[in-house]
Amino acid sequence: MAVEEGSKKAIVAAFIANLGIAIAKFIGFFLTGSAGLLAEAGHSLADTGNQGLLLLGSKKSRREPTAEHPFGFGRERYFWSFVVALVLFSMGGLFALYEGIEKLAHPHKADRLGVAIIILLISIALESYSLMTGVREAKHVKPASMSWWRFIRTARHPELPIVLLEDTGAEIGLLMALFGIIMASVTDNPRWDAVGSIGIGLLLVTIAIILAIEMKSLLIGESAEPDVEAAIRKAITEHDLVTSLIHMRTEHLGPEEVLVAAKVEFDPGMTVPQLADAIDSVELAIRTSTPTAHLIYLEPDIRRSVTS
Repeated sequence: MAVEEGSKKAIVAAFIANLGIAIAKFIGFFLTGSAGLLAEAGHSLADTGNQGLLLLGSKKSRREPTAEHPFGFGRERYFWSFVVALVLFSMGGLFALYEGIEKLAHPHKADRLGVAIIILLISIALESYSLMTGVREAKHVKPASMSWWRFIRTARHPELPIVLLEDTGAEIGLLMALFGIIMASVTDNPRWDAVGSIGIGLLLVTIAIILAIEMKSLLIGESAEPDVEAAIRKAITEHDLVTSLIHMRTEHLGPEEVLVAAKVEFDPGMTVPQLADAIDSVELAIRTSTPTAHLIYLEPDIRRSVTS
């Protein structure tokens, strides 16, 4: 639950920052006509909507299981995170590409470039605040030895990687827009502004594709992290009533809900009531070592030797 609260803080910070940035950029576009500012305004508007979708997914995932969905709604967070990738691709990336190509073919000199630069600098400051919040909350769950890229690729909690990728992309996009506007002013060539918009579009499309690939993997179903599986395996094999662990499978039903299914060898001399008590005891050991193991199915079996 602490991870979920950290994710919510990062989402809310990103929502507030992006909403303010989007409004400022749209005002800047109407004052200057800059293609880069319009592309960035579309990007920030998409990001604002995305934070709303992440909050919606978090709320829906907390619904109680039903007869139709007996394993609950934990994967709602993965689904809405996948929708975020689609929004970022279409509303952010494709819109910026279209605007940049249009201005490249039909260049239009921007006005009041000083206003555009000031707005972009303010946006960079607000985006930095959002990114720092995301980094601070992610550090609570990211191992110190793990790289940020690996954390984004392997995290089972989708919100923090999305906020980190979006905010990093936004910072780079703002620098691209700033570069395009400054070059357009220095060279007196408005096509530089269009080039900045195209660069933003390509960046957002790339980020959206990365997010879509990661969310697809989570939607299909990923196993628990190796250290979590190791803790579950240890809880089973070191139990006094267990002879051996034959095999085990895990799967995330949601960011904080793990399904555990295992075939376990117990003492064959136990009676049925003793076996039932042993299974309950092993389940308790698993839940104690791994609180995210919400659903546990243990099948008593015997290890059979394979003969050729």
